Amino acid sequence: MFLAVILAVCVTIFLPSFNSSNQVEIVNTDLPIEKYSRQKGDTEDATRYFINLFPDVEEYPISCEGDCYPPTDDIKCSENMHDCQYIGAQPTIKDVAGFDLHWLGHASFRVQTDNGQVFLFDPVFGQFDWPVNWGFRVTQGFNRQPADAVEFETLEKVDAVMYSHNHYDHFNRADIEKINNEAQFLLPLGLAKRFPGGDYQVSEMGWYSQKKIGDVTAHFVPAHHFSSRTLLDQNQSLWGGWVLEHAGKRLFFAGDTGYSPHFNDIAERYGEIDVCLLPIASYFSESRPEWYRKVHTTPEDALVAAQDLNCKIMIPWGYGNASWRMGDHTSHSALFRLLHMQKKMNAQTSIYVMNEGEKQLF
Repeated sequence: MFLAVILAVCVTIFLPSFNSSNQVEIVNTDLPIEKYSRQKGDTEDATRYFINLFPDVEEYPISCEGDCYPPTDDIKCSENMHDCQYIGAQPTIKDVAGFDLHWLGHASFRVQTDNGQVFLFDPVFGQFDWPVNWGFRVTQGFNRQPADAVEFETLEKVDAVMYSHNHYDHFNRADIEKINNEAQFLLPLGLAKRFPGGDYQVSEMGWYSQKKIGDVTAHFVPAHHFSSRTLLDQNQSLWGGWVLEHAGKRLFFAGDTGYSPHFNDIAERYGEIDVCLLPIASYFSESRPEWYRKVHTTPEDALVAAQDLNCKIMIPWGYGNASWRMGDHTSHSALFRLLHMQKKMNAQTSIYVMNEGEKQLF
């Protein structure tokens, strides 16, 4: 079955990539690209490979040991930690920052600011792009339960779409045509060549670059991860997270990331973050636990990151009934561990636990 996935990824090598009909802009940054990339060769068209700012992270502030998944009355499941809904108490939202969120499942969010601007993070509305969706179905035996649908009227009003990196669960070419092509598409450096054609407005951005969209400023910030779309393009496009800034308020979307000092760097640049969307899943592996944790935060890593970022409120994501359960015990095991470690660590950051499809003003 493993061969099915390899075959699917190999086929993608021959799929069409860059289309010159798009309008592609490169957004400059005050952080030199040499700080987070290496170039192979001396010619102008030499291949550039991206690296993490802190590649040698080996130790973590805290790790769950022993019983990390105790039962809780706050989560109701049809099976053991699987097919669940959160039914526990929620913190009081005292200072509304003006970000209206709709969790579409996995890493996909719709964000609307109080001036009516609409943004999408990592929109993946259904399965993986073909043929990886086929390979996943063959090897894992199931299709992902579709994420919550976005109304057509919302997709027509989208001002900008922001992608964190090129992995199939975050960047889906087939869904792009569903979004109005008047929207601006903000991509990490190197990803435009994988974008479908259609006269789209595309901006490639380096770490700590920014772009003004109406009254909102979008900042592309570091993450601790990697990129690959095929077997031949590993780390040839960048990865990262996003800070949306509007009327003095800030929302942070981490993208896929492991824990590293980059969270402190972000806090030093932007100060207190009003709303933090942090991943808590995809860290589990029996065969390669150290590597998985290096590129995906555990729930306790996410709690430490929220403290580093001075988050007023944290919204976890990555778990759920609409997830692919890659690197997880079950659909909601990560959430069980988060609630357990929140108590054990006496974490002070407020956590608002959303169920997929839920909408909430923060």
